[in-house]
Amino acid sequence: MGALQAIVVGTDGSDTATKAVEEAAYLAGKTGAVLHIVTAFEPLRGERFSPDAQADSVLDAACGAARVAGAEQPKPHARKGNAAEAIIAVAEEEGADLIAVGNKGMTGGRRFLLGSVPDKVSHHAPCSVLIVRTT
Repeated sequence: MGALQAIVVGTDGSDTATKAVEEAAYLAGKTGAVLHIVTAFEPLRGERFSPDAQADSVLDAACGAARVAGAEQPKPHARKGNAAEAIIAVAEEEGADLIAVGNKGMTGGRRFLLGSVPDKVSHHAPCSVLIVRTT
């Protein structure tokens, strides 16, 4: 792997996802790479609050944590749809050198049947993947 220019990390706002964001932010800060933070949401009919407002809230918190951990100007990306597909799409669009994902959901034999986000990302990513131990 050469010099890191762009790192993509996904978050759902959970504590474990925040650990992955912090690890990716630390790497971005040390390498001078741009950090792209992705969250995905599913719009639901008849919902009283806006899921994209919730996504913005998750991204605001993640960008704050990323700045504290060393990333200079993290770039937020809110996407409709599946989390793994959103992370991969942003990685492709931004020419990412690395995707960081948390390991949550990767323990136990059933993970292959369930198709967790880290599992899907690791199989379909356009670049190297760092799986951060968050549990």
